[in-house]
Amino acid sequence: MATEATPRNMHAVVIGASGGIGSALVAELGADPAVGQVMALARSALDGLPAKARALPLDLTDETSIETAAKSCANGLDAEGLDLVIVASGVLHAPNLRPERTWDELDAATMARAFAINCTGPALAAKHFLPLLARDRRSVFAALSARVGSISDNRLGGWYAYRASKAALNMMIRSLAIELRRKNPSAICVGLHPGTVDTPLSAPFQTRVPDTQLFTPERAARELLNVMSQLTAAQSGRVLAWDGREIEP
Repeated sequence: MATEATPRNMHAVVIGASGGIGSALVAELGADPAVGQVMALARSALDGLPAKARALPLDLTDETSIETAAKSCANGLDAEGLDLVIVASGVLHAPNLRPERTWDELDAATMARAFAINCTGPALAAKHFLPLLARDRRSVFAALSARVGSISDNRLGGWYAYRASKAALNMMIRSLAIELRRKNPSAICVGLHPGTVDTPLSAPFQTRVPDTQLFTPERAARELLNVMSQLTAAQSGRVLAWDGREIEP
């Protein structure tokens, strides 16, 4: 993750650290000699964290929880600020939630839940964590998005709530980046598409995915961190895939 523009003893935050990609990001950052501390934030308890990692509770559907976690992360930073904040949470399906195949399956409660986790939660995380980013050097705020959130790339339809909530997240990223540029020109705000990763989120839909296109969480984490290490201020507001290619809105 370190670049010539980033200092050693970096301060990183991973929101959604109990998930497949989130836990892999914590492990990769914890093994990076340039990282001094990783704050691992999740709604559930965390075990087996690297020595550099500290666990804190955070529920993306509860703004008070987000604000409290942000204040805890800010303690001890003084004027240093955070170098990296990654929101690695998302929902595609759950016991009472599944991607819609047709408009007949549209449901208000399902859509509200998808938006709460995939868009509103990351936006509120940005509200409380963007002010904590370092101001005297390059810093990054990133949220996991998805290629299916691209309106121009939608050729199959379906998955209404997931597609729409990720498209909304992408617009949120763009707007946040514009304001962030005015307040903190050294900071970068992006959306990231990790590819298809072997996690519970993609498990029901993996049968059609070639083995070469199904990533382990560890590989996804490495690819994403590599992309973030090479980001420039000119890319702030964009959505990038795991290979660094931009995804069109």
